[in-house]
Amino acid sequence: MNPVDAILENACSGAKGSLFILSAPSGAGKTTLCQAICRHFPDMLYSISHTTRPPRCGETQGTDYHFITRDEFIHQIESGEWAEWAEVHGNYYGTSASFLTHGIEAGKDILLDIDVQGMIKILRHYPSSITVFIQPPSLETLRERLESRGADKPDVIKTRMINATKEMAEAHRYRHIIVNNDLELATRELILLINSYRQNRPLTNNS
Repeated sequence: MNPVDAILENACSGAKGSLFILSAPSGAGKTTLCQAICRHFPDMLYSISHTTRPPRCGETQGTDYHFITRDEFIHQIESGEWAEWAEVHGNYYGTSASFLTHGIEAGKDILLDIDVQGMIKILRHYPSSITVFIQPPSLETLRERLESRGADKPDVIKTRMINATKEMAEAHRYRHIIVNNDLELATRELILLINSYRQNRPLTNNS
């Protein structure tokens, strides 16, 4: 039995689940925040992207990505199986529409980590999604974080900063903006926000 069928079999009839979308510039702490949310809400599903790129060292099938062939991906484009997809540096990345739809219909909340353009595409199919933009306190702080990681060369950091400027200019598209100046505080704020929706007590937009 695949994961989606298992969800449907075990689900009780009632309220539908919610889709929580998180976006952020690289280095803003989104991955760490997503991990914290998954730990705090263990019943929440996490949407794992599909990609045609080869696995990198340490990556695991079904945990980091669902790795599929280019032919498989293109076939699923043609059959309309992606909620959103994009081609990046010659590789395809996509989000399964059936996973999102079946999970939501089964009453499961889903966490989706995706970029701004992906969020815009997702909202066309799931307009009631709760969108959250994780923002660094400033571009300078973001640059310092990227440099301190020691993972990228200067030209890569320059590209990430250019992209971050564009992404932060789109933050107004999101229902909520959380400034990650302190990771612990940002985590608490995000947990409170998600919990308010799960208890059907939504907070004010752009909180």
